[in-house]
Amino acid sequence: MNNGKLGMKAGRPSAAKAGPTLADLADKASTVRVNFDLDRAEHTKLKIYAAKTGHSIADILRDLVGSIDNKSI
Repeated sequence: MNNGKLGMKAGRPSAAKAGPTLADLADKASTVRVNFDLDRAEHTKLKIYAAKTGHSIADILRDLVGSIDNKSI
């Protein structure tokens, strides 16, 4: 017989599964999504470079934008 028990316990969620706090969200700068087209060969070249260097495509593009000299703007 079941005795009304489901085998689950009520309690607080674990700290490992806790979502971001308001303080975490406040520290991050606002972001803007950038979307543009590449031809297939350019995309393949970028993807291979990312795989070889162990970086994401997004990180590579962020680094490239970060390397732009402010004096040239």
